[in-house]
Amino acid sequence: MTALICGSIAYDTVMVFPGRFRDHILPDRIHMLNVAFLVPSMQRNFGGCAGNIAYNLGLLGVDAAPMATVGNDFGPYRNWMNSCGMRSEHVRVLEDQYTAQAFITTDLDDNQITAFHPGAMNQSQINHVPDDPGIGLGVVAPDGREGMLQHAVEFAEAGIPMLFDPGQGLPMFDGPELEDFIDKATWIAVNDYEGKLLEERTGISLERIAARVQALIVTRGAAGSLIFSGGREIAIPAARADAVVDPTGCGDAYRAGLICGITRQLDWETTGRLASLMGAIKVTRAGTQNHRLDLASLGDLFHSAFGRSL
Repeated sequence: MTALICGSIAYDTVMVFPGRFRDHILPDRIHMLNVAFLVPSMQRNFGGCAGNIAYNLGLLGVDAAPMATVGNDFGPYRNWMNSCGMRSEHVRVLEDQYTAQAFITTDLDDNQITAFHPGAMNQSQINHVPDDPGIGLGVVAPDGREGMLQHAVEFAEAGIPMLFDPGQGLPMFDGPELEDFIDKATWIAVNDYEGKLLEERTGISLERIAARVQALIVTRGAAGSLIFSGGREIAIPAARADAVVDPTGCGDAYRAGLICGITRQLDWETTGRLASLMGAIKVTRAGTQNHRLDLASLGDLFHSAFGRSL
């Protein structure tokens, strides 16, 4: 079974300013802001939700194919995907666009200034869910607005079970549109903030949303996560990380654990813990695709984290 991951592929350029923004921004001059920060430290990472989820699924031995639109600067990312054994046949290059990219500057207080250029991601609707009987699960992750709407319809029409993972794309949709996503989804994954926004936009409580899908998963960072399924509320503990280095991409790693558990037909208690473990593995490394996993040791890592067998 292949998991088709519809979402963004992006470059993340992360820069560190060895000072504090507050020392250079004058509150009484904020209406005419003109500042520059010298950033001697810079790292370019491969990111985007589709790329991140597919990378983590590869670590777990799950066949995953990201589907995304990228630009004429995709070459280095493609080389990276090839070196990791990631599939790219559903990644479409638009020669007149740039690949989506985020430029993030962080100061010594962990404040961030981010600029995001969507580039080719805004044309994601030109990609279509392929007629492939091998696709057994679909994901609609943050992407171009029209693409997210279209791909949800295509999964539903093809009868492919779908995980709706709106992430930072959730504010693009109004209540009726989000309710339509809910009706097409088999599973929904949000963090606690997104869950509250989903309730507000739709006027439907999380409990009532959960009753309309097989499972609703709500992540809560270090507090673990909740899985609502079959009238039950299952509390999933957070796996303890060896070190907390960079939380960016932990949500995507968590979702890969969910997808792995679903494809292997594990129970929700086990699936949620596997997802939590993947987030803990990711947080120990900077960047979203720089962590590693020895699949042979996964069972031992799981038992060490939760005191139970995988």
